[in-house]
Amino acid sequence: MHQAIALARCASAAGEVPVGALITIGNRVVAEGWNEPIATHDPTAHAEIVVLRAAAKLERNYRLGSATLYVTLEPCAMCAGALVNARLARVVFGAWDARAGACGSVVDVPRSLQSLHRIDAFGGVCAETCRELLGEFFSARR
Repeated sequence: MHQAIALARCASAAGEVPVGALITIGNRVVAEGWNEPIATHDPTAHAEIVVLRAAAKLERNYRLGSATLYVTLEPCAMCAGALVNARLARVVFGAWDARAGACGSVVDVPRSLQSLHRIDAFGGVCAETCRELLGEFFSARR
């Protein structure tokens, strides 16, 4: 999670909402990135989507069944749906998102009985640091 936090700081420095993410398979990091919707003019360029695309390309497979995603903010519904479609094994996130979280806060897409695949989801890892990054970013913008 510390590496995801460092990536979130890169997002903040670039003027993006500070969310960082990385994907591991086994003990190796296969992809890392951060939010890029502003820079790429792409509303789907959330950190989770950025690293899913990179990992799938590297692994030459859109299914990442043994992968773990580490991300500083609870994934939204779009991202949680993409994680399910990629068949990830688990997602570990920092701050909970009481407004748009889709891994247990507002809805729970990865563990829904209606999902095609279930993902283990663990939240609250380094949550205070992740929340502070977001709070500082939005305070500076006001």
